[in-house]
Amino acid sequence: MLERKIIGCLEDIVGSEYVKTSEEDRVLYGYDATPFAPKTLADAVVFPSTADEVAEVVLLANQYRFPVVPRGAGSNLSGGARPIRGGVVLSTQRMAEIIEIDTDNLQARVQPGVVNRDLQLRAQQHGLFFAPDPQSLEFCTIGGNLAENAGGPRAVKYGVTRQHVLAIQAVLPTGGLARFGARTIKSVAGYDMVSLLVGSEGTLGVITEATLRLLPLPQTRSTLLVVFDKVEACARAVSKTLQAKVIPSALEFMDQNAIRCVEAYQPSGLPTGAEAILLVEVDGSNADVDESSKRVEKIMRSSQAAAVTRSTSPEHAQALWKARQAVGPSLARIGPIKVNEDVVVPLSRLAEAVSGIDAISKKYRLACACFGHVGDGNLHVNFLLNDNHPDLMERVEQAVGELFALVVSLQGSITGEHGVGTSKQPYLSLELGDVQMDAMLRVKQALDPLGVLNPGKIFPIDKPFDQGTVG
Repeated sequence: MLERKIIGCLEDIVGSEYVKTSEEDRVLYGYDATPFAPKTLADAVVFPSTADEVAEVVLLANQYRFPVVPRGAGSNLSGGARPIRGGVVLSTQRMAEIIEIDTDNLQARVQPGVVNRDLQLRAQQHGLFFAPDPQSLEFCTIGGNLAENAGGPRAVKYGVTRQHVLAIQAVLPTGGLARFGARTIKSVAGYDMVSLLVGSEGTLGVITEATLRLLPLPQTRSTLLVVFDKVEACARAVSKTLQAKVIPSALEFMDQNAIRCVEAYQPSGLPTGAEAILLVEVDGSNADVDESSKRVEKIMRSSQAAAVTRSTSPEHAQALWKARQAVGPSLARIGPIKVNEDVVVPLSRLAEAVSGIDAISKKYRLACACFGHVGDGNLHVNFLLNDNHPDLMERVEQAVGELFALVVSLQGSITGEHGVGTSKQPYLSLELGDVQMDAMLRVKQALDPLGVLNPGKIFPIDKPFDQGTVG
């Protein structure tokens, strides 16, 4: 536990009402959305309101050598926001101002606690949009999106979060407040620290402000529902679409288990007899959307699609996308406990990945549902369980290990958008060799010599630098 004098110092920095030490508060901020993660407790939860207060907290942590765990909404799925070594959880929820929507330069300046959906709605008032749209956009925060380099359905056309960050203000692990990047589209003045900090899972800095790129809203959008009798044909159709130089704004996949779960949970008119479906969204001018929709339909029919239906109205399209958003919560229909892994493979290997995942689930006798942002090769593989019996959990662990080995053998990655955190630490060496891991550890050690900021995350715990960290 932190000494009373440290708690007093935290209260002096942010105000006594914004330092929480009760067990109830510490439990509330002791977990995130990671399945099966054991409960962990910080010694205190602090709620700064300014970048200067964040800097003072981190400086205090260096002085007394206690961990600081940055936290947005806690919606992440890999354990990155869990205080596994005590110390302080630093919540950014009071830093939730949209500072500026700059319509002249197509930019937004925001604090880290801004909810993604709130930024989307504000930008739309000006005829603009923020492209990154993770499925948790109703409640996830921009700070968390940057920390995890979040993706979403629109990543296939517009890229992930990193591609939409021009500049950031961040408190570095030693307590210095710095600005990186520029409000210009181009800047190569020094190292690209923005790209380094975005996706670093709160281990290299606490982001306190971000300048984000906004885009003009497209004139129109259209959604196509494509039905397949064979899941392998569905996977091949994705590759054919992109090879034909048609880049949808979203290209989402659902297998039969996912379809049936959605229909039982929230009837949406999806075909429960299909082995797989694609939701394909195209956007742009009216003429471009009409032409692209026709091209997509032609490609899909030539790829053995059983049916192709184009949305008849914005309301029809919205209903289809609500069905896609319902997949996550609907999976409890098969098993109330799910292990969700966000693997990614090259588009040319999608069919192999889908077949391999099916073989793994059958080998270990596990219910499995797959869905995801298949347009960029990102599959969400969900092993669904009715309980956490030790034998069942052992089979799941073996299946997950084989899943990661499969995607790496296909030149893919063990995580496309959820991050490593703690849950994927044991598997990181499947993808990264000793030389790569050492280079990353050296960056961490250079920026955070005392190991204060979010220690114990990303790197396997047996790495030398991790053994020397606080906590």
